[in-house]
Amino acid sequence: METLHPQQLLERSNIIHPKEMVEAAITTMSNDITKTLEATTPVVICVMGGGVVFSGQLLTQLSFPLELDYVHASRYQNKTVGKMLEWKALPKLDLSGRVVLLLDDILDEGITLKAIQDKCMMLGAARVLTAVLIEKKLDHEKPIKADFVGLEVPNEYVFGYGMDVYGWWRNLPAIYALQT
Repeated sequence: METLHPQQLLERSNIIHPKEMVEAAITTMSNDITKTLEATTPVVICVMGGGVVFSGQLLTQLSFPLELDYVHASRYQNKTVGKMLEWKALPKLDLSGRVVLLLDDILDEGITLKAIQDKCMMLGAARVLTAVLIEKKLDHEKPIKADFVGLEVPNEYVFGYGMDVYGWWRNLPAIYALQT
């Protein structure tokens, strides 16, 4: 696909999940996460940069004490196809013996999220759970299964609510699919 202006990208896209559906999914997830983790005082780790919008919305709905950290590992670098995993930042908090909750925007192939989960275990976490706003439905197994999933999307390139298309539109309040 040729490089398009951000507005052209949006015009060539269809809405998959409107804002209200995304917000309702986050509320449902917050209730499920609270029931599971309220007695654990976990370390919650936002996966940058896509997970930041989702994390910000979810965190305000969690009603238990937690510590917040982030990790930055990427395979996409503003492209639509993933390549080799690049570590940009590891968690700063001591994860030894702690329950960790990873928050990410999308579970696509699962390679990045699995690598981050494995890294947290290597850093001493007792248990690592994962929560993703979106899970892409694929016709093959993934190396990881998310513990909490907000919404599902078809196997299309999706963006909005933290997910980008060529570096643009992370700020959209709904989920869109790019039409090629």
